[in-house]
Amino acid sequence: MPPIDLTRDDGVRYDAVAIGNALVDVIAAVEDQFLEVEQVVKGSMTLVDTERSAHLYSRITKPTQTSGGSAANTAYGLASLGGRAGFIGKIADDELGRVFGNDMKTVGVGFHPGATSTTEPTGRCIIAVTPDGQRSMSTFLGAASLLDPADISREAVSSGAVLFLEGYLFDRDLAKEAFRTASKYAHEAGRKVSLTLSDSFCVDRHRDDFMALIKNDIDILFCNEFELQSLYQTSSYEEALGKLRHDCEFGAVTRDKRGSVVINGDDVVHIEPEPVDQVVDATGAGDMYAAGFLFGFTRGMKIEDCGRLGSLSASEVITHVGPRPLVQLSSLIPNHLR
Repeated sequence: MPPIDLTRDDGVRYDAVAIGNALVDVIAAVEDQFLEVEQVVKGSMTLVDTERSAHLYSRITKPTQTSGGSAANTAYGLASLGGRAGFIGKIADDELGRVFGNDMKTVGVGFHPGATSTTEPTGRCIIAVTPDGQRSMSTFLGAASLLDPADISREAVSSGAVLFLEGYLFDRDLAKEAFRTASKYAHEAGRKVSLTLSDSFCVDRHRDDFMALIKNDIDILFCNEFELQSLYQTSSYEEALGKLRHDCEFGAVTRDKRGSVVINGDDVVHIEPEPVDQVVDATGAGDMYAAGFLFGFTRGMKIEDCGRLGSLSASEVITHVGPRPLVQLSSLIPNHLR
């Protein structure tokens, strides 16, 4: 498919509308021993209940708190690049819910919450960051997990050039149905639909549902190489990549120090990673990569330039603690990509 500037459509209000878990991120630096003692699986996302979340919170020191969730971070990154982003997620009418909503407004993201939860508090994610930059997440979903089809605004979804779906939300059946509803709204409006696989453990839990969604509803897939291999149940990255090319029109596969690969039909392009002095915290790297890619994609850039913007955006966020950039990402865009 040739590049097309999707932002020029009269009905487009947002470059992308993201749907995902509305969470407050609690980020703390820890030693590897903390993970061993507290039985936290390194480098993954584990769902926890409210008691486990409270226990882990009591065991960390000097945490930083910010509105988060993978898709919300991508929406933030898109806004930081100078794009227009919307977000759909479920919160409660409580302190953390108000923090989340106010943060979205402050950073320029249009927040379209569903009906507020009356049974569960706003969710939070405790992110333990070890000295090697790996993040291990213990997530209490709370209200976020109660998202259902009735919470999906057709008007909001239809006003985004691309719909961006967060794989983590797949842990509840009603949320899966909400994804299908949103995808239907987007395609009926002539929009593109994208999905991030989020985590290899998440893929293991929902492989069949992911495959059905990808084959029937997804135009753009975001993942890392381990998630991709888990999806297709193969130890061969090349084999998994070949299957992705068959199932999706567009794709972006991150490979850590080996950069990334972007796909546009039969075109497969390797993107070198942006050099950084030190990886401090990998939290949010995939989220920012998706933001950069979508910023370029919605503006009709070549697929390789979309990948370069993704790599550039990810390179900023891994140099410090926290899943969001400390500078306006728009200031990092080289002139030839503006």
